[in-house]
Amino acid sequence: MRCTARTAGAVESLMRSRRLAREIEWVRIPGTAAEVLKSEVFMPADPLIENSQPTFLSLAAKTAVCHTLTYIFMGGLAYHFLHYAELITKPCSGMRPMSDPLAMAGPILQPLRGVLFALVFYPLRGSLFGRKHGWLLMGWILIAVGILGTFAAPPGSMEGLIYTTVPVSIQLRGYLEIVPQALLLSALLCYWVNHPGKKWLTWLLGAPFCILMAFFVFVLIVRPAPR
Repeated sequence: MRCTARTAGAVESLMRSRRLAREIEWVRIPGTAAEVLKSEVFMPADPLIENSQPTFLSLAAKTAVCHTLTYIFMGGLAYHFLHYAELITKPCSGMRPMSDPLAMAGPILQPLRGVLFALVFYPLRGSLFGRKHGWLLMGWILIAVGILGTFAAPPGSMEGLIYTTVPVSIQLRGYLEIVPQALLLSALLCYWVNHPGKKWLTWLLGAPFCILMAFFVFVLIVRPAPR
């Protein structure tokens, strides 16, 4: 009787283990009812967003294009409306004049910053892309880490407001350029990545990018030689 009881207990334990294993596999296998329930109820997807995740090369190229375009667009507006020319020409500004070769090459080097951003976005792609409000999270990351919470003390950062002697009004004025650029970059990049089938968008963004890069290279080549 003891042997029979032990055998029955072992069989029952084995059956429970098998049922538990089947339940675990049922949850893990993509496309099962559990996965559909999780995605549709707990993490609903936007039906207007195509279900795809970018490769690193695709993300790096799109980030480089979006960052460069928004950088030039917002920089041009800020240079005109925020009177950056007056600030740059001051001896104590610490800025290179716009006629300096490095300053002229600034727009040409922006794709490298775009690739640097992509190195941050790619590990977080599951939270940034394919989500309705992923662009807001991306924008907050750029603002919190890239503007407010930098380890150095550039103007406009928390450290800059504490440790530098740059007037607070001038530091805060820079927000009118860099915060909108961070949000514009995030919205444009997320929309492009979330809709890879929109080929017209690739042409709409890629063509101006190539034209602007060629223009700034031409300007840098034909600039007057320093006397």
